[in-house]
Amino acid sequence: MDDPSHWLLTAQERGNPGTPLPAWTDGNRVVPLVHGVAYFERLVEVVEGLGEGDRLWFTDWRGDPDQRLRPDGPTVNELFSAAAHRGVDVRGLVWRSHTDWLAYSKEQNRALDREIEEDGGRVVLDQRVRRVGSHHQKIVLIRCPTDPSRDVAFAGGIDLCHSRRDDADHGGDPQPVDMASAYGPTPPWHDVQAEIRGPAVAVLDTAFRERWDDPTSPVRGNPIAYVIDRFRRARLDPSPLPAELPPPPPCGPHLVQTLRTYPKILPRYDFAPEGERSIARGYSKAVKRARRLIYLEDQYLWSSEVAQLFADALTDDPDLHLVVVVPRIPDQEGAFNATPQYVGRRQAIDLCLRAGGEERVHVFDVENHAGTPVYVHAKVCVVDDVWASIGSDNFNRRSWTHDSELSTAVLDTTRDPREPLDPAGTGDCARTFARDLRLELAREHLDLPQDGSEDDLLVDPERFVATLDARAAALDEWHANGRRGARPPGRIRPHRPETLSWLTRLWATPVYRLLVDPDGRPVRLRLRKAF
Repeated sequence: MDDPSHWLLTAQERGNPGTPLPAWTDGNRVVPLVHGVAYFERLVEVVEGLGEGDRLWFTDWRGDPDQRLRPDGPTVNELFSAAAHRGVDVRGLVWRSHTDWLAYSKEQNRALDREIEEDGGRVVLDQRVRRVGSHHQKIVLIRCPTDPSRDVAFAGGIDLCHSRRDDADHGGDPQPVDMASAYGPTPPWHDVQAEIRGPAVAVLDTAFRERWDDPTSPVRGNPIAYVIDRFRRARLDPSPLPAELPPPPPCGPHLVQTLRTYPKILPRYDFAPEGERSIARGYSKAVKRARRLIYLEDQYLWSSEVAQLFADALTDDPDLHLVVVVPRIPDQEGAFNATPQYVGRRQAIDLCLRAGGEERVHVFDVENHAGTPVYVHAKVCVVDDVWASIGSDNFNRRSWTHDSELSTAVLDTTRDPREPLDPAGTGDCARTFARDLRLELAREHLDLPQDGSEDDLLVDPERFVATLDARAAALDEWHANGRRGARPPGRIRPHRPETLSWLTRLWATPVYRLLVDPDGRPVRLRLRKAF
């Protein structure tokens, strides 16, 4: 591409002079790992090959030490602890978490910390976040000082915990988390992680170091956690990291930009004194270039501030289609858990529909072949088959301003040879990585052959949305008619946002705005409605 800055943020546009992260790196190779089974298999393969002096560093929102990464193991704890016994430098940054009775994972994260520490690893439970905030990054970083060509990182939406080990059949993980009853005893789970090789691995190394070396106490503002950790002899002060390694050698055709969210917080992050909102800025830049198709998969499409970005794009270009894949219902039951989410999602979808109408805004949810809803946890965006991202961030204000997040944006230098060569008509031309990612996800949702033999239904944006609409409508009609006859192909159905009374909206809207989807921006940016 002649000028990647048409799509990727420049260093100045990142808006965070406190970090040395480069604008982007070239010479990388990124492979999407769709579903936990694929990711966990690759993770085991890589980690079992590590030896003395290699480095295994990770960050996680939730970690279950007993989560099996293959049907017969190893578990997360067994894999990482065995590596530590072989002399691998194992370190983790795990969010301290809110209490379990709010459907979070405080005890699980403590258990992961304790068990890995007992076997020689070093794990810090990190609470350096805003109130009601979280560390939501999910990264595993592998560095091999004697052979940098083996360096690899995994980053995206998949935690090292229960319910994530599912596959394309969506029968769910035999080790489930508690979720809304509609998802059944083993909730089906749809997710994506990126396997990254090349110089971008060193960028993630720097991002890990910034958080690890933050001088603020990991139990900041939580005296009860401090007392408990002292009693349990948990690690309160991260030990020094070994010297930073040179970037691994180039190995592929992908430009990679590491995008992040950090809130403005006191005491300030040394590496982000005013916070960082490069995820919001990176998505905004890419979406504003959209002309034909924006494809999203997201756990939470909530915020009107985020939806406004898509609404503006739909308004500016009458040929643009927006395709969104979301969960059918929230993961937790109960009015306080689910209703505020319905408020935010309804606002966001209605905003987009007013801009593009049902002819150009296509919102779906997913079910498996037994009719059980699939929980869409993926955070994926593809714009005009040129720019693509896989991350931990959701399309809401919380992820774009308040919690810590990390997303990998990919711009492939390889032009895709399939027609239409330039669907947007801008001269940028479709790129192989972005198009392949969209098609791989679409094949699963539409029950099309994974060998690509029916991709003629998907490549062109107009035919793609027509195929989605037709198969979703056919499946919906089959359900409406009592499931008589053969089940139509496909797993997507039109998503129908919950209708809420004015009284429900009256109490749920402030809960949504203040607790579910809080704002972590400096006041000056809030007033300007900017990121």
